[in-house]
Amino acid sequence: MSAVVERLKIRHRLPAARWPTREEAARARLFQPARIGPIVAEQRTWVPAMVPWRATEDGFVTEEVLAWYARFAEGRPGVLVVEATGIRDVASGPLLRIGDDRFLPGLRRLVETVREKSAGHTRLFIQAIDFVAVRRRPDTEKFLRRFLEVNSALRRRLTNMTHDAAWLEADEAAVRERLVSAERALLEAVLDARQLEALDYGYRERIWDTHLPHIRELPRVLPGLFAEAGRRAREAGFDGIELHYAHAYTMASFLSRLNTRDDGYGGPRAQRVRLPLEVLRAVRARVGSDYVVGIRYLGDDVVAGGSDVEDAAWFGARFAEAGVDYLSVSKGGRFEDAKQPRVGEAVYPYTGRSGYECMPTVLSDARGPFGRNVPLAARIRGAVRETGRDTPSSPAAASGRSSRRKPSSSAATRTSSAPPASRWPIPTGSGRSASATATSCGAASSPTTARASTSSTSR
Repeated sequence: MSAVVERLKIRHRLPAARWPTREEAARARLFQPARIGPIVAEQRTWVPAMVPWRATEDGFVTEEVLAWYARFAEGRPGVLVVEATGIRDVASGPLLRIGDDRFLPGLRRLVETVREKSAGHTRLFIQAIDFVAVRRRPDTEKFLRRFLEVNSALRRRLTNMTHDAAWLEADEAAVRERLVSAERALLEAVLDARQLEALDYGYRERIWDTHLPHIRELPRVLPGLFAEAGRRAREAGFDGIELHYAHAYTMASFLSRLNTRDDGYGGPRAQRVRLPLEVLRAVRARVGSDYVVGIRYLGDDVVAGGSDVEDAAWFGARFAEAGVDYLSVSKGGRFEDAKQPRVGEAVYPYTGRSGYECMPTVLSDARGPFGRNVPLAARIRGAVRETGRDTPSSPAAASGRSSRRKPSSSAATRTSSAPPASRWPIPTGSGRSASATATSCGAASSPTTARASTSSTSR
């Protein structure tokens, strides 16, 4: 982490700007209509999904959730995407859920609120997410006494390090007591890499942990869960559903080069994209051809051994061929390079270099934060065009650099979530103001503190 901080010491000034005239706004591509599958958005301003942690602990819409999205809707962006919403009916903290019909009344209220506050001008999508287990970093003694698996491999390593064969047959409680009293060097020698990670960062499942039955079954289970989420999204009144294939979560992990599953769902690109395509097809079959289905995914993992833009371009072409209605391109936000959490806290995937690339700020490297994601989206767009498709793509904040050869729209969060009077007012034919571009990634704490970035994500 120190190396990351060392490189990000240059403070960049915000670009000089002025308010455009009505005529300039009318000519700007950003404020032109855009077709997204079966619908048309009035303009290309786009608020990507952010998680504000305002739901109840069991995933229901609250008044705070409604107020959050009402504030976005007042600016009348072309598209507003609701935060990452869990497709399973499992405990996940104050994160919205769509894993059961009992969540539909609250989601309908959310749709109605956005329709009212935007006067029907904003298209509303909801992002659907799946994730596997991530535990909080434990206290060392508690971990060694309760959670560490004392297996034969650990016993052999302890025997080798202490030159005492008695540990091969010793009572498990005695092994644990020995480790509790051990120096750090002995723990590092006796625990394997995953055990050390669980101690130092908290236990974290991978989608290639196929020795775990529920992980092995993911390809069988997930298409149906996402399809049901799509059905509920449509019944709630959303204009579309966005499949969350980005960052540190389940579907992004299937796409990543780090995916080593040996069951036909890992390894080569064609196998890594297999489940994401199966999910896309299942959702499409459930919601129909007259409903928007988009995908949010990574243009670059930004971690050692992860996928890069060439992988992303190839995946984008496959998604377009399979009939996705739009691609939303993000970057980074991975667990692999995240900062060590404090005891009692969970590792957060936006704290390392990949997290910075997901949410760059004005404190940056020589390249600066502006438009960092545009080349990724442009490369993906080019690959999609080579298939003969015209699937729209949206990077997080192109910073005004979109063109016909580059992204189709530009994502915005911080500017869109500012108080209405302080947003960039773009004169439109109706006399209303529309939001300008910034970008987003990750969780936001409040409308006025959401961090600007040039690479948007969701959770």
